Amino acid sequence: MANETANLEALATRAGFNSVVRYVKKAIEVIEESETNNVADLLSELGDEDLSGDRVGPILNILLVDKLKYKTVSANLRSTAADAVSLAKEFEKWNAVDLVVSYHHPELGLLIANPKNPEGLAGFGSLRKRELLVVYAGKGKAPADDMCQKSAELAVSLFEGAKVKAPPAFLKGNFKARAPKKAKAPAPPRAPKAEARAKSAGKGRAVSAVHPVKEAHRVAPPVVTAGAPPAVVPAGSVKMTPRYAVVVQNELFHNGNVEAWKRIINSYNAKHPELQVYIYYEGERILDINSLFKWGKVKHGSAIEFAVAGIDIKDVAKLQRYLAQGASHQFEAFLRGPISSVLRLF
Repeated sequence: MANETANLEALATRAGFNSVVRYVKKAIEVIEESETNNVADLLSELGDEDLSGDRVGPILNILLVDKLKYKTVSANLRSTAADAVSLAKEFEKWNAVDLVVSYHHPELGLLIANPKNPEGLAGFGSLRKRELLVVYAGKGKAPADDMCQKSAELAVSLFEGAKVKAPPAFLKGNFKARAPKKAKAPAPPRAPKAEARAKSAGKGRAVSAVHPVKEAHRVAPPVVTAGAPPAVVPAGSVKMTPRYAVVVQNELFHNGNVEAWKRIINSYNAKHPELQVYIYYEGERILDINSLFKWGKVKHGSAIEFAVAGIDIKDVAKLQRYLAQGASHQFEAFLRGPISSVLRLF
């Protein structure tokens, strides 16, 4: 009885009750179409933050395990395929089974994809060793069989980089890959009347802009603006770029370089508050950039990596140029202006 009460705690407030009702309504919409459509494709087409991240876990269990009785195989990856996206070409041939893959990304949380869709696998980014991967295999409303179990096992082997050949029986069936529909983008909010009038009054006037530095050896002309809000990654169809390496050109990556990077990333977040920048060094995620400031640790020629996560990822090349400049002896260009201010670089 105590466990049942704990499960109902979300209903104790109006906000919690409304959130649960919205979740259930959207889940029912997916359930009604799950017998004839791939669940990962359905969720991708909805593009709803209420049905993403950790919130999608219960839906996978309700639909694929409890209702449709799909076979499941899970593994903490012992190794990973060099290019997981290319595996979609192999999975596209498996017309005999319906497949859904979930991956517990260390930064983005629970991600799901139809492995027959290369765009879906691209959303996983680089799969990491020892992270949890689960493959669901079934035949829609038809009972799952031994072929489903075998296909799930082979799928995990492919994700771990093994070279396997699918039996001919995998190639015949009606579960063919299809391109999922694009999720509808929300309509942009209307500009307030005062803002509209200001825009109208500004027509015909010259507008100054800060131009990016096109070469790494040139010094950026930073412009100081108001403080930036903290970066928030939305819970929709979040994707992550590959990791990009920035080679340290200074003798050491010292405190000045660290402060330059902090201000560059802060400027990026001010322009794109819906995106998040992740920093890595020697394969490990750096939660505090200040930890890179250790004399003798990050030297000339060392590579610091970064990646960007979000829905509509932009200005990555520009960010990479600025970070390269911030890791060189020209870092001082990013230290101008009050410490609490934000550089307008993007």
